[in-house]
Amino acid sequence: MTKYLISFPSGEMDLSDGGLQAAADAAHAVVAEAKAAGVWVFGGGIDESVPPVRVAADGTVTKGTYPQTRHLEGGYTVLELPTYEAALEWAAKIAEACRCAQEVRAFGDDPAS
Repeated sequence: MTKYLISFPSGEMDLSDGGLQAAADAAHAVVAEAKAAGVWVFGGGIDESVPPVRVAADGTVTKGTYPQTRHLEGGYTVLELPTYEAALEWAAKIAEACRCAQEVRAFGDDPAS
């Protein structure tokens, strides 16, 4: 089984058909379905009110982030699934609930984790 990251930037949500509460209710239903199916690992949204920092090996904290992740925000779901096709099916369910397309990425296998 492979873990898949299914995600979207918060600004992409189309909330014109019922607003944030309707999207939240639909997303919670998909979460419940994923938990019932035994594929749920983790999910949530980036708290955009907490600014990112980088922490070096010596403990030095630097405000900000890497340039390529400057706009990292939105919602994230990690599911453990048997196939890439299953990940695409779950991404479609999440896309419908969250009212925007989802990005799908597979985690590399690390037997130690």
